[in-house]
Amino acid sequence: MRDPNRPLTAKSSIGDWLDHPVGGPLLRDLLAQGGQDESALKPVRLFALQRLVTLSQGKMPQSVVDDLVAKANGGVTPVVDDEPEEPAAGPAPYAERITPGRFEGQTVIVTGAGSGIGRATASRIVREGGRVVAVDISQERLAEFAAAHTDADVVVVTGDITKDDDVRAIVEAAGSRVDGLANIAGIMDDMTPLHEVSDAVWQRVFAVNVDGLFRLSRAVLPLMLAAGRGSVVNVASEAGLRGSAAGLAYTASKHAVVGITKSSAYMYGGSGIRVNAVAPGPVATNIQATFASELGQERIGAAMQTLPPVAEPAQLAASITFLLSDDGTNVSGAILPSDGGWSAQ
Repeated sequence: MRDPNRPLTAKSSIGDWLDHPVGGPLLRDLLAQGGQDESALKPVRLFALQRLVTLSQGKMPQSVVDDLVAKANGGVTPVVDDEPEEPAAGPAPYAERITPGRFEGQTVIVTGAGSGIGRATASRIVREGGRVVAVDISQERLAEFAAAHTDADVVVVTGDITKDDDVRAIVEAAGSRVDGLANIAGIMDDMTPLHEVSDAVWQRVFAVNVDGLFRLSRAVLPLMLAAGRGSVVNVASEAGLRGSAAGLAYTASKHAVVGITKSSAYMYGGSGIRVNAVAPGPVATNIQATFASELGQERIGAAMQTLPPVAEPAQLAASITFLLSDDGTNVSGAILPSDGGWSAQ
């Protein structure tokens, strides 16, 4: 139990902030300004407030956290050196365990490799001996990834998987053999129901989540067929398993990913190629969502009350690399929920 005399700091948990007589109203007011309420923070109650700077992807800058801390303490920023980064309550954090040589001699294409799940997956593959063709639309993020793995075999390709020329460039960078393909790049929608979905949102979400995955997979599969082996892992979503996790466009796109995965697993079942998908729940790099619909906020916001704790990207990378690797032998056509048990509810 938190010491009531201990000041709130950036290291204090979000739960402690919400439960505090001064910090709670401050944080709730901030959420209201963005059109949300405290239910949006339920999956991250155990996280330190400071982590919202990263998780919000720029929507909550450091200056806002510093201002909250000062206001909660009468205008003074306290210094508490012995406060842990995260509260002791809750499940133990995931400890990644590298398997040396698991991808030795293999080339794996990873899209969305500049950040989040894609970066964690690409990083694990190279640390397990693989050659990674890291693909992202951001040259800056790819440069940061490459700089963090200077001793690894990394080929970076700045490209848009919705464009044929960029898809060709990715395949050319990979060379004559591709052992694995991790289709991780994706975008969220704006939580709109069918009657409110704009053409722009529908087209943009499907262009990346479905068309891009389709185009790159179509280009890579002939190399796998020629080699008589290969592993494809698509990133679906909890929204590919239910209708209450996102808006129509994103939900439909991820159901399409599930269909692509199952059809491909069947079609290439006799060709030495395995095709699977991982269905993440809430993940630390992708928890924010914009609600452009009052109905969407009402319905999906209520469903999010059952969200499990937010996972770290490395936890999803563990699921993805298992299916990509030979450890996933005899597994094809599977849609693996990596969602903290959300799909069991």
